[in-house]
Amino acid sequence: MIPSVVLQANDWAFVFANADYLLGGTVVTVGLTITSILLGFLAGFPAGAIEVYGDGYLQSAVRTAGVVLRGTPILVIMMLLFFVVSISSSAFVVATVGLGLRSAAYQSQIFRGALQSVDEGQIEAARSVGMSHRQAIGYVVVPQALRRSVPGFQNEFTIVLKDTSIAIAIGLSELLTRGQDLFLQGGHSTATLEVILFISGIYFVLTFVTNRGLDRLDDIYAIPSGENQ
Repeated sequence: MIPSVVLQANDWAFVFANADYLLGGTVVTVGLTITSILLGFLAGFPAGAIEVYGDGYLQSAVRTAGVVLRGTPILVIMMLLFFVVSISSSAFVVATVGLGLRSAAYQSQIFRGALQSVDEGQIEAARSVGMSHRQAIGYVVVPQALRRSVPGFQNEFTIVLKDTSIAIAIGLSELLTRGQDLFLQGGHSTATLEVILFISGIYFVLTFVTNRGLDRLDDIYAIPSGENQ
């Protein structure tokens, strides 16, 4: 009988021998996170602004879309887009759209709260020096709101990073998918735990680096206490 220590050593050797394959999936994961977050920002910030400053049917439509997207599991959204709507044959594109739209629904609430946190008196002050209402929002409110939204954005970035693993459902060759392929098709199924631990370590490093980077960004652009009113 082969000692378990020997088996574990062989399993770890198998994992490290295929580390380049897993790191290739990491590149896909990082790329998917960045494209999804950017799409979420491009759609989420205007949506948040419409919820605060809009009115009528457009505001109602944006609010309804946000409620639907936030209330629908990301797995369902992604599978609908890939298998039912078939917006693209590319799993990466579908995953980006699915994650991006769901992120937009959450980012809209981050930005909505940040916009509402800026005192309305600042808009009145801007109007008193000759700015239009739109200029007051664009030059006075938005810069402050973006700075105040960094902590919430940091949390959303981390969530999207981890949710990229859901793309395994549509066959995208990201980190988790490659890990599954490794121990199912690589003829070394006893290395399941080691592969999972290795993948978890990669996710931890990505999350840690991202959080520390955004913490630094928050420190740089944080509004001084005397300007918070």
